[in-house]
Amino acid sequence: MAGGWALATVLSKWALYVGALGAAGSVLCAMVFSLRMPRVHVIGFTLLAGAAAVMGFLLKGVALTGDASGMVDGEMLSLLWTTQSGSALRWHLGGSALLLAGLFLPRIGAIFCLIGSAAVLGAFLVAGHVADHVADRDGLLLLLLVVLFLHLAVAALWIGILTPLRGLARTPDTHGTAADLGVRFGRLASIAVPAMILAGGAMAYALVGSLNAFFGTGYGRMLMVKLAAVAALLGLAALNKVRFVPALERGDTSAGDKLARSIAWEWGAVLLILLATALLTTSLTMPM
Repeated sequence: MAGGWALATVLSKWALYVGALGAAGSVLCAMVFSLRMPRVHVIGFTLLAGAAAVMGFLLKGVALTGDASGMVDGEMLSLLWTTQSGSALRWHLGGSALLLAGLFLPRIGAIFCLIGSAAVLGAFLVAGHVADHVADRDGLLLLLLVVLFLHLAVAALWIGILTPLRGLARTPDTHGTAADLGVRFGRLASIAVPAMILAGGAMAYALVGSLNAFFGTGYGRMLMVKLAAVAALLGLAALNKVRFVPALERGDTSAGDKLARSIAWEWGAVLLILLATALLTTSLTMPM
């Protein structure tokens, strides 16, 4: 695929990650921490994910035909619709529809949102990095897909907490609520984040296969960039946990702005991690 189309593919995958994990994470955080469902955020993230999923599907048509005609070639797109790419798109769009419907349904709306979130995350299992590159050897593929889903769910939960926590930290009247939310998330993260890291490490080892491939290929080097961004994110999270949140609990009014700025940097690290993931899953050749 030509450079411009390859870049478009990476950006559409990046937008898909941001939208899908942002939407699912917003829903999960609202349920886990008993927060008001952030309709505007969920709608925005969901529409971004849906548009990116459609664009990514159309760009696969470009990859097959070699030019823009692949985006409107009915025969080619019909063929793609029957592949894993079509299945993933159906999961994304179906999950997005359930998410949006759940926001406006009384009583059972939360169930719709939860199922929709699971479908949106599950779409990455249907035609994702692991499914595309790992053969089903004695159940290894199934195990890695389960690990991947848990990895995505924890990542979504982390992304979902950033915006509400930052909003609370920026307002002096809600500093106490921000501190309480930060403490509760910290307790959950102390278990979930190590699990997410172990899951990511297991998948990386299964995909890369050797240390030589890790250090000696473009794929491995981009994976190291992603790991560096993850390390920066963990450092910021640790700073929040041991300094800014306890300071808020003590009534230090300046800690709110410091926590808000730290979360803004966390968002930057998250976006870099997702961009590196998009590059890993689209434009770099897997090590053999």
